[in-house]
Amino acid sequence: MFGFKKSPAKIGKQGSVDPGFQADSDEGKNTLNPARRTSSEPMLITPDFSNEKKPLEQQSMQELEKYAVNKSEETTKSVNNCLRIAENIRGDATRTLDMLHQQGEQITRTHMAAVDIDKDLSRGEKILNNLGGMFSMPWKPKKTKDISGPDLSLASAPKKADPQQREKLGLGPKGRSAPATPPPEGSGAMQKVEYEKAKQDDGLSDLSNILGDLKGMAMDMGNELDRQNKAIDNLSDDIDEVNSRVKGANQRTRRLLE
Repeated sequence: MFGFKKSPAKIGKQGSVDPGFQADSDEGKNTLNPARRTSSEPMLITPDFSNEKKPLEQQSMQELEKYAVNKSEETTKSVNNCLRIAENIRGDATRTLDMLHQQGEQITRTHMAAVDIDKDLSRGEKILNNLGGMFSMPWKPKKTKDISGPDLSLASAPKKADPQQREKLGLGPKGRSAPATPPPEGSGAMQKVEYEKAKQDDGLSDLSNILGDLKGMAMDMGNELDRQNKAIDNLSDDIDEVNSRVKGANQRTRRLLE
């Protein structure tokens, strides 16, 4: 009996799986499309430092002239920045000196008020003495020193004059020098460099004048502080004397009322 042998199932060819997208070609894989720049995005401009990296001896005459003009302009900007800082310092010093003068005037007025208190206190002491005589209780106030008042030599600090008066006396701050005349258009590099050097000389001259003003202000501040320290010492002595006499007058009043 012959059985029929099943023939093996034919294995069909495996169908290629569709990945759902088309594979990029090798050329497409290696090539990147650059992103487009929108009009709103700023464009980066890379400065050219090739001339500065090159040694001076390898640069052409035109490059050397351009280099000299750029360096002279940078130096002018540095001088102007120093001048601007010095002017700000002078303005602060002027305000500080004015405040010191006002403080000295306040010390003098305070000392004058202490003198007025001494006069009123003397009249009160006389009244207390007369009242004590009525009750057979004479009293003499204790005075260790006289109230001298402000020292006029210390209070006579020079006040700040009007700006116009200071300028007439030659004491006011000096203004900036007249600007140098710029070279005409199309001038060569040497003329531009000379123009920058003239501006630098003017700026350095103005800076020297400001430093001189600052030196004078510093000396004025030192003298004013010395005067005020001495005036405060005298004021402190008179205030201590007035305070002691006020305490004595208060004690005398309480005894009379007992």
